[in-house]
Amino acid sequence: MAQLEGYYFSAALSCTFLVSCLLFSAFSRALREPYMDEIFHLPQAQRYCEGHFSLSQWDPMITTLPGLYLLSVGVVKPASWIFGLSEHVVCSIGMLRFVNLLFSVGNFYLLYLLFRKVQPRHKEYF
Repeated sequence: MAQLEGYYFSAALSCTFLVSCLLFSAFSRALREPYMDEIFHLPQAQRYCEGHFSLSQWDPMITTLPGLYLLSVGVVKPASWIFGLSEHVVCSIGMLRFVNLLFSVGNFYLLYLLFRKVQPRHKEYF
């Protein structure tokens, strides 16, 4: 039974990733410029991506903490070193949006773990 649940989870995660990638592709083609609050967040994320962490460069219109910017830098910078991508590509709107796609798949996994924790009947299998 536990093995079957693992297959179901793998299939659900794969489907989630596929649908997310399709939506990401459609939105990226339709919205080439910053949209809604990206107008504020994109320049700030690009400053972080370029290594400018100074508080004097912080946009006062942004009221959220810089955690996502720092995590984005932690994802895209190593990718740029591994794949030899230019700074222009790494700090682009598409790449920064792709980081959000990765986090959405990670959130799916976290929801799965929470569901397993809440459902005590599954404890003996894991």
